[in-house]
Amino acid sequence: MARIRVPYEYDGREFEGMLVYDDSVTEKRPALFMQPDWLGVCDHSADMAAQAGGSDFVMMVADMFGKGYGEVKRTQEELGTIARATRNNLPFVQGCGAAAFAALTAAADEHGLIDTGRIGAIGYCMGGGFVLEQARAGADFKGTVVFHVTLPNPVDPDTKPDFKGRVLAIHGSHDPVTPKPQMDALEAEFAENGVDWQLVNFGHAVHSFCVLGANSDHQRYDDRLCRQSYRMMRDFFAETF
Repeated sequence: MARIRVPYEYDGREFEGMLVYDDSVTEKRPALFMQPDWLGVCDHSADMAAQAGGSDFVMMVADMFGKGYGEVKRTQEELGTIARATRNNLPFVQGCGAAAFAALTAAADEHGLIDTGRIGAIGYCMGGGFVLEQARAGADFKGTVVFHVTLPNPVDPDTKPDFKGRVLAIHGSHDPVTPKPQMDALEAEFAENGVDWQLVNFGHAVHSFCVLGANSDHQRYDDRLCRQSYRMMRDFFAETF
């Protein structure tokens, strides 16, 4: 799997996203803009992108924390503090997210990798919250899939969302990070605004079932559920594109 770093700037800061794709495939493929979890752009996120995309998609991994962020080890408390502060800064999430999308799409197109008419988005954990805010702001995603999303509800509840494409949320029924009332509110938002949406709720699953290496009482990787999630994702985008 090829990994290409893609630098860009936003608000005077340097960021570095990544293209992850199977370089044995020569024809153009659809692209998935990916907002990773709170670890940012790192080998862990690149491995998840490769697992999700396989040979079917070019994965465009966004950086929301700054160049080199993913190379520094941090405690879970530190990661949570930084991620929540970033998530609550709505102008930054929308602006930096848009800059990431533009830079990664341009780089993938320049390399002749993607069909620019078939671009979707995915997000994991806090990255799911980021990508939902981009979709609310009218980002040109044909479809959006979020896995065990963290903070799924809008930072500004008074702003009418402008979703351009379909949405699929894949969640766990026993997720303590994003409990059921938050997902109920997300469903209500979709319904009230005429969004073409789907929600899959895995019984007994906790948070991070698609995050490689997660292993605690409330965050736990589940290979079976992860593979099932990616099958659902592929079916969703096959219908969308």
